[in-house]
Amino acid sequence: MSIALNETHDPALQSWVASAQAPHADFPIQNLPFGVFRRAGSEEAFRVGVAIGDQILDIGAALRAGAFAAQSAAAQHAAQACDSSTLNAFMALGSSHWSALRLALSLQLRVGAAAQTALQPCLLPQIQAEYAVPAQIGDYTDFYTSIHHATNVGKLFRPDNPLLPNYQWVPIGYHGRSSSIGVSGQAFHRPMGQTLPPGAATPVFGASKRMDYELEVGVFIGNGNALGEPIALDAAEDHVFGLCLFNDWSARDLQGWEYQPLGPFLSKNFASTVSPWVVTLEALAPYRRAWTRPAEHPQPLPYLDSATLRKEGALDIELEVFLQTATMRAQGQTAQRISRSNFHHAYWSVSQMVAHHTVNGCNLQPGDLLGSGTQSGPLPEEAGALIELTVGGKQPLTLANGETRTFLEDHDTVVFRAHCAKEGAARIGFGEVSGTVLPPRAQG
Repeated sequence: MSIALNETHDPALQSWVASAQAPHADFPIQNLPFGVFRRAGSEEAFRVGVAIGDQILDIGAALRAGAFAAQSAAAQHAAQACDSSTLNAFMALGSSHWSALRLALSLQLRVGAAAQTALQPCLLPQIQAEYAVPAQIGDYTDFYTSIHHATNVGKLFRPDNPLLPNYQWVPIGYHGRSSSIGVSGQAFHRPMGQTLPPGAATPVFGASKRMDYELEVGVFIGNGNALGEPIALDAAEDHVFGLCLFNDWSARDLQGWEYQPLGPFLSKNFASTVSPWVVTLEALAPYRRAWTRPAEHPQPLPYLDSATLRKEGALDIELEVFLQTATMRAQGQTAQRISRSNFHHAYWSVSQMVAHHTVNGCNLQPGDLLGSGTQSGPLPEEAGALIELTVGGKQPLTLANGETRTFLEDHDTVVFRAHCAKEGAARIGFGEVSGTVLPPRAQG
């Protein structure tokens, strides 16, 4: 599990891409997240790039410019795998190749690098780019790793039994729909389905009236495992390529009617949105922290526990939610922050999700996506969904312009942002993921 600090984490490193040193920059040279992009409005093929400052380095173009000719064989092999329209081939190579390419990129992008002249033409400003989902996602599993979210929502759905007895023993998850996952900027119509109005004996069909967001961290799998061969806990992160931001939109009224006995279905599969940049676990190494479980709680079974997990299995990632209404947009007002949480509150870790997912022999594949589930903290203002912030719609949220929300309205845009920051380490950002709710499609 352990990823050691190395020269790429040196906070004193600077890039010849000047914007990488900007205050509060998400993408300094110590980050180097991967994504898939093309020139906005063009018919160009999507291609793999790395974010540096406010620019994107085209890996395929850099390869053809000879940027990796003097680098290690592993770095060259990895760069060749990145000369593609998705990250899947690169993800499949494994952690030694991911690290080798990240080091090669760090060397080439540092101040004084001989490759600067050759690489300048390989840059595209991020403002001039459009993005695709970073990988071909074969399968998607959504977990439920925040005990605070599970308890808060459980109180609304099951007041007498909010936290089911299995929650503290097993990382709960369900198999989701990968075909409706889109990249940041996704806009989708308010979903239709069945709901059971309060006090009614018969369900009705119509558009969801309780649209919500879910503040999640996405986990992209790298090299997978063979069918029937579990991944051990302390080897789990060797199979994790990186993390992104993830909004698993939810229709709470559809969910309340359909979720028993088999769990979410139409309430979740109409849209989910990922951020364009995937931050590698290596880049996050300075932000590891101890994973803890309250002493009075059940402790994990042996296959979900280890000394390494306890020492450094959690990640200190600040998470923020912003909301921009149609009125705010029309008046030129920026999105307002409505909550803030941290990934270190997760009751189950990234490694535990992977280990449990495969303990029965399930085979994960490069590009598979795991959702962390809504990341809520222990305080009310750290809620990762409107259903918690508004206590199921009973306590409306009042925005700075006087508007109120219980659930999302048409043309609302939700934005998630995240970063890691502390003394003695470079700030590592995730960029943002945004999405907009459109009115329901006309029925006829």
